[in-house]
Amino acid sequence: MVKQVFTGLQMLFPDYPRFIYKLNPLELVICQVRFPTILRIDTELPAQFQEMIRQEYPILNERNSSELPLPPEIQKLMGSINPFINNSRKAFDFVSEDEQWTLSLTSDFLALSTTSYRRWEEFRDHLKGPFEALVQVYAPSFFTRIGLRYRDVIKRSVLGLDDKTSWSDLLKPHIAGELASDAISAHVVSRATNTQIQLGKNDGYVMMHHGLAVDETNKEQVYIIDSDFYTEKRLHKDDVFDTLVEFNRNGRLLFKWCITDKLDNAMEPSAIAE
Repeated sequence: MVKQVFTGLQMLFPDYPRFIYKLNPLELVICQVRFPTILRIDTELPAQFQEMIRQEYPILNERNSSELPLPPEIQKLMGSINPFINNSRKAFDFVSEDEQWTLSLTSDFLALSTTSYRRWEEFRDHLKGPFEALVQVYAPSFFTRIGLRYRDVIKRSVLGLDDKTSWSDLLKPHIAGELASDAISAHVVSRATNTQIQLGKNDGYVMMHHGLAVDETNKEQVYIIDSDFYTEKRLHKDDVFDTLVEFNRNGRLLFKWCITDKLDNAMEPSAIAE
């Protein structure tokens, strides 16, 4: 088999220094690596795999893989967007002691999700051990899809902004769309946009879903920016994390490309070194 290498992504979005937001809008981050089906995962308990990750993920839940392992309030915010799991195979969820991190294993993918994302390096470190365990125990021949998804939910109440604050003051015009119109923005009840952007020559894409939604916990109108970065190019295990680094970089630049300085400042950014 000829090894295929991820050749990097085109720099589409303006570059900015890295920041961490004190009032982080990220409500969900998911990384998924897919591989050709390994029936062994369906036919025997993943005992060896568990032993290798059990210190970090001590809680085990077995479920039907069509059920997304997320808190109810996050599932409600998902709205009409399809979950990243859409089949009925057996799935094993390994959960951290604080229940903020969930590692999901099925016969054709490994996924890590968190509702407590702070920075890329922490997320990467949570994924590295399980990925190495997957390679050692099951030895996937190659990977068929690599995905990294960021779901930002902008809540004006959390940011100390009045609900009368116009979305056009918080979102760049190319994102705000109809909400940029002073005449109708206050009357827009729902709005959803789906855009697929190619990031490199046959290597990477982002499927971007954004629009208005309602937070069911308090009926507040919120704005969701959901960005799913992925490649379906066949990759060797050594290229997976290089690919994810590229997706992470583009993810933070895309979000910055979507928002105004007013929203950026409201989230209380602090610079961090590369």
